[in-house]
Amino acid sequence: MRQEIRLNAFDMNCVAHQSPGLWRHPRDRSGEYNRLGYWVELAAVLERGLFDGLFLADVLGVYDVYGQNADAALRNATQIPVNDPMLLVPAMAQATRHLGFGITCTLSYEPPFTFARRMSTLDHLTEGRIGWNIVTGYLDSAAKGLGRDRQNAHDDRYLIAEDYMEVVYKLWEGSWEEGAVLRDKERGIFTDPAKVHRVHHASQHHRLDAIHLAEPSLQRTPVLYQAGSSTKGRAFAGRHAECVFMSGPSPQVVAPRVQGVRQAAEEAGRDPASVLIFALATVIVAPTAAAAAAKHEEYRSYVSVEGALTLFSGWTGLDFSRYDPDQEIRYIDNDAGRSALENISRADPERVWTVREVAEHAGIGGIGPVIVGDPAGVADQLERWMELTGIDGFNLAYAVAPETFVDVVDLLVPELQKRGRYKQRYGEGTLREKLFPGGRRLLTPPHPAAGYRPFPASR
Repeated sequence: MRQEIRLNAFDMNCVAHQSPGLWRHPRDRSGEYNRLGYWVELAAVLERGLFDGLFLADVLGVYDVYGQNADAALRNATQIPVNDPMLLVPAMAQATRHLGFGITCTLSYEPPFTFARRMSTLDHLTEGRIGWNIVTGYLDSAAKGLGRDRQNAHDDRYLIAEDYMEVVYKLWEGSWEEGAVLRDKERGIFTDPAKVHRVHHASQHHRLDAIHLAEPSLQRTPVLYQAGSSTKGRAFAGRHAECVFMSGPSPQVVAPRVQGVRQAAEEAGRDPASVLIFALATVIVAPTAAAAAAKHEEYRSYVSVEGALTLFSGWTGLDFSRYDPDQEIRYIDNDAGRSALENISRADPERVWTVREVAEHAGIGGIGPVIVGDPAGVADQLERWMELTGIDGFNLAYAVAPETFVDVVDLLVPELQKRGRYKQRYGEGTLREKLFPGGRRLLTPPHPAAGYRPFPASR
C-alpha cells in the first residue's frame, strides 16, 4: 500500500500570514480574519477536503527588527494586527465533525497552570480534536510586551521548556485518575476526592501546588506538535513531539532534518516512525499547467518586498533594511529563529543568496517551496518530496485565502485520491486516533507524559 499523504492547512489569525502583500489581491479574503464567519467557512472547506487539521500559527510580538521599528510591519500587515487563535476553535469545531485544530502557544509567556486548563477546555469542547504546537518564541518584542528586557537565549529556552512540559504533564495526566468523575446523582457525589491528586512541582522555573482545575478530557494531553529545527529543537522534538512541522526550500535541505528528528526520537527511546513530520509548502494549482503558471505570476505581482523582508528580519534577528538589495547573505548564529537563516545560507553550497532573492523567495508562502502546476503535476511533485525526504505530509500555506485551499480541495485532493495517496474518508475518534491508525486516545509509553498517569510525580 502506498504511503498516504497527509495535509494540514497552515494559517494564522491575521492578514495574509506568510504571503505579505497578497491581502491586496481582489479575491483575497484574509482581511476578514476578525470575522467568525470567515473561519467557519474555511473549516468547512478543509473538512470537505479531508484535511487532518488546521494548524494555526501565532506570535505575541510584532516584527520590529526591520528598520528597528514596527512601521513596515504595520504598513504591510506583516502578521499584525493578530488575534488570539484559541478563541476561533469552538465555533469551527461546532461547524465540523472531524477536522483537528493545532494551536500555537508560546510556553515562555504562559503560566502552565492556567494554560493547561485552557487546553483541556478546548479538548472537551472539540471532543478530542485539539493539538498544541509547542514554541518557545523568537521575538524580543514579545518579551518586552510581557515585562522583560529581551527573550531568553535560544538554548536556555529549551531548558525552560523541558521543565514546563513536566508541569503540564503532571496536570493533564496525573491530577485526575480515570474514574474520578462519578456524576452520581443518587449519592450526590460528582467527583471522588480520593482519585484527585495535588500536583507538587518546585524548580528554578516553576513552582506549583495545585489540583488541575479541569476533569480529564478525551485526550488528556493534546496532540503535541513542535516546529524547532535547531539541534536543541530536534532533541526536544525527539522526546516530546508527536508531529513535527519543518520548513525548507528543497528536499535536499529537508531530508537531513527529517533524519535528525527521527534519530532524536530513537535516542529518546521512541519509535522513529511514531513521529509524523509535515513540511511547509504552498500549492498553486489550476486545471492546466499554463493556467497555474499564469495564476502564480498574477500572485507574484502583489507581493510586498518590504513585507517579505520584514518577516525574514523577524525570523532571523537581522535588520535587512540596512543591506543593499544585491548584498549577499551569510549565516550568522543568534538567538532568533535559526532554521530560516539555515534555509537560505546552507540550502545550496554552490549558491549565495542576495537580499533581493530572499525577498522574492519569501514573498509567497514564507521559506517553503511554491509548487505550481495542474493537479497531476503538483501531485507528482508532492510524491517526489515524500520519497526524497521521508516526510509524512505537508502544512500548506496559502497565497490567496481561501482560494488556495479551495483549489487544493477541488483539484488536487481528487488527483491524490485517484493515485491511492490520500484518504477517502475520515477515521473515527479523537485527533490522536485519526493521526495514528490503530487507535490510541491517550499517550502511551515510552512517551514521557504517560509516566505521570495515574498518579502525579513530585519532586
